[in-house]
Amino acid sequence: MGCFHSKTAHLHSPEDPPTSLPDSKKPDPGNENDVEQDCEIPAFKEYSLNELRRATNEFSTSNIVSESGEKAPNVVYKGKLENNQLVAVKRFSKLSWPDAQQFTAEAAGVGKVRHKRMVNLIGCCAEGDERLLVAEYMPNDTLSKHLFHWDKQPLPWEMRVRVGYHVAQALDHCSMENRKIYHDLNAYRILFDEDGDPRLSSFGLMKNSRDGKSYSTNLAYTPPEFLRTGRVIPESVIYSYGTVLLDLLSGKHIPPSHALDLIRGKNALLLMDSSLEGQYANDDATKLVELASKCLQFEARERPDIKFLLSAVAPLQKQKEVASHVLMGLTKNTGVLPTMLSPLGKACARMDLTAAHDILLKTGYKDEEGAENELSFQEWTQQVQDILNTKKFGDIAFRDKDFKNAIEYYSKLVVMMSVPSATVFARRAFSYLMNDQAELALRDAMQAQVCIPDWPTAFYLQALALSKLGMDTDAQDMLNDGAAFEAKRSNSWRG
Repeated sequence: MGCFHSKTAHLHSPEDPPTSLPDSKKPDPGNENDVEQDCEIPAFKEYSLNELRRATNEFSTSNIVSESGEKAPNVVYKGKLENNQLVAVKRFSKLSWPDAQQFTAEAAGVGKVRHKRMVNLIGCCAEGDERLLVAEYMPNDTLSKHLFHWDKQPLPWEMRVRVGYHVAQALDHCSMENRKIYHDLNAYRILFDEDGDPRLSSFGLMKNSRDGKSYSTNLAYTPPEFLRTGRVIPESVIYSYGTVLLDLLSGKHIPPSHALDLIRGKNALLLMDSSLEGQYANDDATKLVELASKCLQFEARERPDIKFLLSAVAPLQKQKEVASHVLMGLTKNTGVLPTMLSPLGKACARMDLTAAHDILLKTGYKDEEGAENELSFQEWTQQVQDILNTKKFGDIAFRDKDFKNAIEYYSKLVVMMSVPSATVFARRAFSYLMNDQAELALRDAMQAQVCIPDWPTAFYLQALALSKLGMDTDAQDMLNDGAAFEAKRSNSWRG
């Protein structure tokens, strides 16, 4: 068998670690107006307990992503749904929500609050004693991790300002959606998505029902009115936002009373995180300190509203054009954004085999220049007639979703043809996929790439096969490569 080159030629095992496939176009990191919700977030739904057991590997301890591990009051697991989407599954203690109907209704309400600055809630489960929430998965840890437990570099100043602004945007949206109470806003509730953009967890919008804890942190950080009355009011959220600003400024979890003492003593810059090594403008730092001080006022009525927070933090952003993952030093795939994928690429990204089949059927052989002629340019002989008949029967079987016969006819055709056909390899690859033969499908998709090296369809089919084999990192590479060739074609046609 001949040799051919492909990025996946070195692959021998499906044991590569999974990573999430891209699912939506991200906003410009500093564009304060680009915050409309992306329509590709799945609709809120009720999951069965079995679905979530499968997704979390039976709630395996190895899937726990809560920073307190199993000791967290409500453990969060990383999960993978059947459509390959990564999710975060929060498992409440059994006594937190005794009323299943109340839990489901509350979750459905929170699920309607969708925004790019939030980790959106996409489902729940209330079976037996189990109470579970399902949200988008954020792969780049929490603000707590990046501020208090960083490894390679401290969170840069510009990124800290961006966190403050994004969180204010999220809170503003919640307020406009009449969700003015956010429970226990702290550095653990702010997470970073695949692009390094900070988002506010939707879990904080859920009432805590019977456990009675709106604040899980030390009492030194809770709003004064909560200590007095046990009630949370909208102004309590502003107070908690002030404690987050203190975290961002200091890189430590400083009690507000101590911070206010420093501010009143005109020693505000003593709050600043020494690991920043002065890499910030003193005026900007002073303004953020003053804003934190306003948020932490003892009397709730003296605190600013969310619109004020937005107007105060927005001018402090000085590098809006720099992507978050660059500021944070995160490794990120630099492939084109998923919105540049063709309909076939999008179908393969979301593992929609029905849509992929329809597109392959409609495309036919037109991506191969002269493919039809290659089958008939020879002298008219019985051999040519046999080739044409075999192709015809293979195409009919493929159209009718008779994939076993499609494999049989296309396999005969591959042997009979003097010039290989990329479309035949692509169709046989898809047929193998539909027969749960992903390794053979990958081989054929790679052969299709050999026939037409810059054919996006070949890359998309490799992505499908790799996803089936659990090799999601390589699958994403293939999607990115296919989209890059798609963009090149598009540009050449425009030219």
